[in-house]
Amino acid sequence: MEVKSNRSRLNGSWSPEAQLDLRGNRPERAILVGVDFQDRSRIKRAGAEGARAALRVIESGPEPESPRRESLRSAPLQSGAPSTALDAEESLAEFRELVSSAGAEIAAELLQRRPKPDPATLIGAGKVEEIAGVAASTQADLILFDHDLSPTQLRNLDAALPCRVLDRTQLILDIFARHARTREGQLQVELAQLEYMLPRLTGRGKAMSQLGGGIGTRGPGETKLETDRRRIQRRIDQLKLDLDGVRRVRRQQRQRREAVPVPTVALVGYTNAGKSTLFNRITGGHVLESSRMFATLDPKLRAIELPSRRKVLLSDTVGFIRNLPHTLVTSFRATLEEVEQAEVLLHIRDAASTYGEEQKSQVERVLDELEVLKKPRVEVLSKIDLLGADERRMLDEGRSNGAVSVSARTGEGIDELLKAIDGALHSDPLVDADLRVPQQEGAVLAAIDAGMMVRHRSYEGNLVLLSVTGPASLVGRLRNYRLREV
Repeated sequence: MEVKSNRSRLNGSWSPEAQLDLRGNRPERAILVGVDFQDRSRIKRAGAEGARAALRVIESGPEPESPRRESLRSAPLQSGAPSTALDAEESLAEFRELVSSAGAEIAAELLQRRPKPDPATLIGAGKVEEIAGVAASTQADLILFDHDLSPTQLRNLDAALPCRVLDRTQLILDIFARHARTREGQLQVELAQLEYMLPRLTGRGKAMSQLGGGIGTRGPGETKLETDRRRIQRRIDQLKLDLDGVRRVRRQQRQRREAVPVPTVALVGYTNAGKSTLFNRITGGHVLESSRMFATLDPKLRAIELPSRRKVLLSDTVGFIRNLPHTLVTSFRATLEEVEQAEVLLHIRDAASTYGEEQKSQVERVLDELEVLKKPRVEVLSKIDLLGADERRMLDEGRSNGAVSVSARTGEGIDELLKAIDGALHSDPLVDADLRVPQQEGAVLAAIDAGMMVRHRSYEGNLVLLSVTGPASLVGRLRNYRLREV
């Protein structure tokens, strides 16, 4: 087991008020526990392959290369990536960002490697005792596991460790609860928390234990545990009814939008990939931009105009993450309906990330669960302003066909991205037409200038001859003025 002490490190991205715990005196001190389950035979094979690779390097001579270039070689943007899985250190680094987003102070980090999980405690009884000693020496308030714990494991760890125990799903739910601002978001977070809590009630402290059988302990026939389950189930049923009401309102809003057909384009991607910053750059909006994970929970819609003069609605949505809890996907169905109804998806990927292929696969896994994986998608490589000249060249050489490189900070690549969105839309395709409009038809001429690209304009008496490119729906409404369609 590897232990790293971080007693004095604070998270500087949060305000002092946000870093205070519920007691108001200091941020909660957390111990991070990462786990790495590796099959012994696979480790031996990997070791042999590494030895052979080292021998080849010795024979041919090492190639000088900067650490940043080496990281980009394994990044998602390069073709032929050998694997999409994060190693233990990368996973723990991402988990550290989650903990910082929750406002906790990291007291220590531990990484446990095992061939397989321990059914009782996940990490083994001996290591639990070691963690208990670290928790006592660092005066930790809670212990966070970068892994989901079963109800049995959670109960055993709670009994063996001197402070609260939370797993990865509970931490993500807590971050969602912190960032939920609207009534809809709060309902969705509460539903996810209760659905996660329901099967884990058994054994959570003496308050959850069943009534005894001695004198003075006989109840009315129902245990405390069953009472809590009944109460939680009633609340879950009520939350589902409330969210059904939210879906009905959203459905009505979409029906009103569909009366004036405007396609929707949804931003999707890994959390902290730069979706909100790109959304603000394109729309001129003021959505919260933050390096914290899951800063955006509620969808935002803004109308934008494409180079073809077509109008579309751009939607900013919640980010995805590795091992996103299924309860969150289910609970946030009302929010993710914007993704389901979108005509085109913009998959935003962090070009500066060293494990972008894993992020891409995780996003596609959630999109597949939402049954939208086959929708038209435009791949957007964001944050290219963070790359050097050599890295930019490698990015251009390795990116897939149709991918667009952009920088939301500088505006580079935005025009190319808007053209790519134009080309991906199919519900109202662009058509070319020649029109002949009397000059006294001012409203018609204004509509043409507002909604179409005028390629050529000339005058013949009191007629205006126009060669235009525009949406088929608008050209169809001007059929009385059309000479021919190209």
